[in-house]
Amino acid sequence: MNRPTITSVRLRQVDLPPKVVRTDAIQSFVTQQTLLLTIRCSDGLEGTGYAYTIGTGGSSVLALLHDHLAPRLVGRDPLSAEAIWKDLFFHTHATAVGAITSLALACVDTALWDWRGRSQQLALWRLLGAAQPRVPVYTTEGGWLHLSPAELVDQSLAAKAEGFKGAKVKVGRPHVSEDLARLAAVREAVGSGFELMVDANQGFTRPEVARRAAAFAPLDLAWLEEPLPAEDVAGHRMLRAQTTIPVAVGESMYHLAQFREYLEQGACSIVQPDVARIGGITPWIKVAHMAEAFNVPVCPHFLMELHVSLSAAVPNAAWVEYIPQLDDITTSRIRVEDGHACPPETPGLGIEWDWDAIAARQCADLLVQAG
Repeated sequence: MNRPTITSVRLRQVDLPPKVVRTDAIQSFVTQQTLLLTIRCSDGLEGTGYAYTIGTGGSSVLALLHDHLAPRLVGRDPLSAEAIWKDLFFHTHATAVGAITSLALACVDTALWDWRGRSQQLALWRLLGAAQPRVPVYTTEGGWLHLSPAELVDQSLAAKAEGFKGAKVKVGRPHVSEDLARLAAVREAVGSGFELMVDANQGFTRPEVARRAAAFAPLDLAWLEEPLPAEDVAGHRMLRAQTTIPVAVGESMYHLAQFREYLEQGACSIVQPDVARIGGITPWIKVAHMAEAFNVPVCPHFLMELHVSLSAAVPNAAWVEYIPQLDDITTSRIRVEDGHACPPETPGLGIEWDWDAIAARQCADLLVQAG
């Protein structure tokens, strides 16, 4: 029996502005540069994958795909996700490990998994193991750094009323007293049964994060996210020894080995792999299972439309982050019931793209095929 092969690769870029102003300790979320990659195979089936940036680098990812990676896909077996990932990673060894390479690999890898699910008529979470039928969900859309304590309270109470199990609040105001006032106001308003996560976006030094963690400790926080620069493994290990607040890391890591170092050194309590920034589904699953071996939960960063399925696929996923960004170019929506995100049963990634909306918004459309 002849196995299917990839016959063409189509690349698109769509820029999506956020629905609300998004600010954190080090940046503003200007636009989501969404990179879409569609493989078409000799069996007539297609698979679409994607990745993103938050305002810069999208054209660079697209160029890497068009000039160097997509041509190497034509003629390949779409079932060989592991072989293709390794081949493309080593082909780009001069630029790895880093964000642009990993984002490009994620576009390819998620498209391959989408095709596999469609070809086998299986939803992604079932294809990968179906460990749990739903995962608790928290919201990030109301906790931005520029908001006043009163605005944070209003949005957190609204999230609680909508059924969310928790909410994330950004920290990193100029003085610890400002962060403390914001968090204390929210904690008092929502009560003790509602989880509060805080995110510093790598904005603190070692002395300052020790000070702030001590101030935050009485508030019973679910975790302190990215308190230090991602490359400071030793600093995170020291902080974890100093505080009772769980320390979460991962959204700014781009390879399996970086997660391994954190886990081996006991430098984190929670891992937060981002499927786009880690290079796709193939390495994301490896991170999740490696964390399971260390008895560490997975709480992925962003991309809820894809992470809901990945979280349902593994037993140690504890949360899905609710932060919508694909609504303008999809017809599907994440399903939330009783504070839990439920994975879709649609074959493949479970994302239903609105191709007319994409065509109207796209700023790039490239085709790579044989000959």
